[in-house]
Amino acid sequence: PHFISIVVVSGMVISVLSPNTGVVNQIIKILGGQPIAFMSEPAWFPFVYVGSGIWQTTGWGSIIYLAAITGIDPSMYESAVIDGASRFRQILHITIPAILPTIIIMLIMRIGGVFSVGFEKIMLLYNPLTYETADVVSTYVYRRGLQGMEYSFASAVGLFNSVLNLIMIVSFNAICKKLSETSLW
Repeated sequence: PHFISIVVVSGMVISVLSPNTGVVNQIIKILGGQPIAFMSEPAWFPFVYVGSGIWQTTGWGSIIYLAAITGIDPSMYESAVIDGASRFRQILHITIPAILPTIIIMLIMRIGGVFSVGFEKIMLLYNPLTYETADVVSTYVYRRGLQGMEYSFASAVGLFNSVLNLIMIVSFNAICKKLSETSLW
């Protein structure tokens, strides 16, 4: 799903969670429950957004971490087996330290966008019924700045958001460089 357009992913989420024909609600009906309007109840929006994000990005993360794991010298695992290390000990003392630079780089890159939550996906999934739980900075700025024609407000908030992201990435990069000698620059 990582390489599928966000529009298609959002359409799939809406279809799967549809109150009448969605697979999830069909399973709920079979189990004797009442259908849930996932896309129009504000309490469900965070779960739908986070769940679909996990589903969408898990494959990509797996590819990156598997590539990092394949770069580990197999003789290290063989030596650990000869020394009597369990599978857990091998993971703890060989795998994790070997892929730690990859973990740190991925974390720094994710920290850089912590205040820029997926605008596109939220815009495609939310509606006026879910504004109270679905609204994030970027969608609020869009509604207030572009739809409400408050362009100076939208520019100021967008600039402030970008500055916060920059501060987060630079400071976290400095912390990681000091603690582990791994950083983006």
